[in-house]
Amino acid sequence: MDLLNNGKKSTGFTIISGKTDVHGGYGQGVLDLGAVSSVIIDEDEAYIDMGALHAKSAVEKGIKWTANKDEVPNGKPYWLVWVTVDRKEEGPYYAGVTACYMEIDREARRGYKILADHVNKMDYSMKRRIMVSELDEKSKKALQKLLVENNPAMWENSSEELKQALT
Repeated sequence: MDLLNNGKKSTGFTIISGKTDVHGGYGQGVLDLGAVSSVIIDEDEAYIDMGALHAKSAVEKGIKWTANKDEVPNGKPYWLVWVTVDRKEEGPYYAGVTACYMEIDREARRGYKILADHVNKMDYSMKRRIMVSELDEKSKKALQKLLVENNPAMWENSSEELKQALT
């Protein structure tokens, strides 16, 4: 896995964008999502789907969204997890991990999610917060398994708060 993503396409977590400075002119204030990755949890399976950064993950494509849960009576629960990675002296680690709920009825092409919650949780992840208490035990185990298998060293370098939240 290329930790600095030096122009190589990677299917793993984005760790560091390689950007060393911030331009202060045009575009100032634009978020740099270079260290944020998105994970979808589908029952007891967690997988990386970078399309979720723009609400275009495999499960979100073609879905008409509503903020009214009653409009999606046959929705299947999914979790979108924002994972922000960073680097410290010991090496890269999972710095921010936040979870957002959504329900999707693929057959009816309808879905429930609170967009503001998804945006805020992405922001919290970028601010290095750990917010996974809403996940059920099965989802926590799936996420932990993905994080550990993706890069055991990153898991070891991560905070005790994250490790305790997922175990």
